[in-house]
Amino acid sequence: MTVNRAAQEEVVARAYNYKVVRQFALMTVVWGIVGMAVGVLIAAQLVWPALNFDLPWLSFGRLRPLHTNAVIFAFGGCALFATSYYTLQRTCQTRLISDGLAAFTFWGWQAVIVLAAITLPLGITTSKEYAELEWPIDILITLVWVAYALVFFGTIMKRKTPHIYVGNWFFGAFIVTVAILHLVNNMEIPVTFFKSYSLYAGATDAMIQWWYGHNAVGFFLTAGFLGMMYYFVPKQAERPVFSYRLSIVHFWALIGVYIWAGPHHLHYTALPDWAQSLGMVMSLVLLAPSWGGMINGMMTLSGAWHKLRDDPVLRFLVVSLAFYGMSTFEGPMMSIKTVNALSHYTDWTIGHVHAGALGWVAMVSIGSLYHMIPRIYGRTHMYSLTLINAHFWLATIGTVLYIASMWVSGITQGLMWRAVNEDGTLTYSFVEALSASYPGFVVRMIGGAIFLLGMLLMAWNTYLTLLTTNPNAVRDSAKMEVA
Repeated sequence: MTVNRAAQEEVVARAYNYKVVRQFALMTVVWGIVGMAVGVLIAAQLVWPALNFDLPWLSFGRLRPLHTNAVIFAFGGCALFATSYYTLQRTCQTRLISDGLAAFTFWGWQAVIVLAAITLPLGITTSKEYAELEWPIDILITLVWVAYALVFFGTIMKRKTPHIYVGNWFFGAFIVTVAILHLVNNMEIPVTFFKSYSLYAGATDAMIQWWYGHNAVGFFLTAGFLGMMYYFVPKQAERPVFSYRLSIVHFWALIGVYIWAGPHHLHYTALPDWAQSLGMVMSLVLLAPSWGGMINGMMTLSGAWHKLRDDPVLRFLVVSLAFYGMSTFEGPMMSIKTVNALSHYTDWTIGHVHAGALGWVAMVSIGSLYHMIPRIYGRTHMYSLTLINAHFWLATIGTVLYIASMWVSGITQGLMWRAVNEDGTLTYSFVEALSASYPGFVVRMIGGAIFLLGMLLMAWNTYLTLLTTNPNAVRDSAKMEVA
């Protein structure tokens, strides 16, 4: 059976373009380590401020956007490129429409990441959350994204199957919506090669920024990874999707509602009250499609729950769904104005973000990569199941420590900031609230370091898998002809 499966994979590899998938998959691991290492460094700077060494390019304010860009766009972006190209070819039963354009998306995206790694520590930034890169890099991103869309939708058009699998619906929506978000939010007036100013001003600029910012979460970090989930969970569980009808309802409800949720980032600001309320209501409505998708993924394991005992790859995928359900419950609750009055600007928000980033995005990506990497290198499994199991526990423990410490720290901050004496003066100074947060900073750093250790185990396991790979299978998978 193993021999037959390996032979089938070699035939598939000759039919599809796995070269670009391998490139993106390996860089996902590399950028994951880099991005999370920067995250651990800035977490350590909050514990030991002297770690910035009085160097401006090592200051928290410059490294923090480097961390977010590295984790979201380098690690997450490469994971999306790799899994979408892999899933697209397998479900459409055809090769990518253009190997040249696919190669351009790889090298162009790596150029974007390297340019971000150079400019952000130098303080070259637009100062817009998740859109800090200056206008020349924005243009390069646009070119790469257009090429990505051409490859993706061109391949859809030449598919050999009459049906478009729902995972590709999510990938397609992610590509189209991120393109629109990027173009609208980054309308700017260049002043020099390294500096530009937003075309918008005041509350309008803030509204467009958080329409972009929250939908970067909604489409880059949710819709794209749901496309990943709808392929890799059924494949790893060896079960069909629990309800294909529910997956279609999930898709249309998610993309119809998510786009309206951005104003909940701007409660109690100059944004009109009706816009704030709209964002809150739509965020609450969003709970239904989010949990519909989570339940659909979980129920796909019906009849296969016993596999969790022996399959750590499936464990990654299922636990990621649990974190997805938790964070998509927490987000709507935090959008309620009275809750937001306590949570906003505190570490509770940081905990919420990382419940999604580490628990959902990173873990579903890791599980998908563990499923995919052996197959694109002509193997039936990763080198070491023990290392995958160790990675799972490190990732889970690290995530729980991180988010729990931020919940406690954030609620403490919110309560201390708004505590007042009988005469109306503040009960606590900001420094006292900061001092009370210190234990949370320590635990967060430890949790992040544990998660990073898991990523290092993944890199080692991947290296050993490649070291023992059949070179003939790799050579065949790089061939251009269609079997």
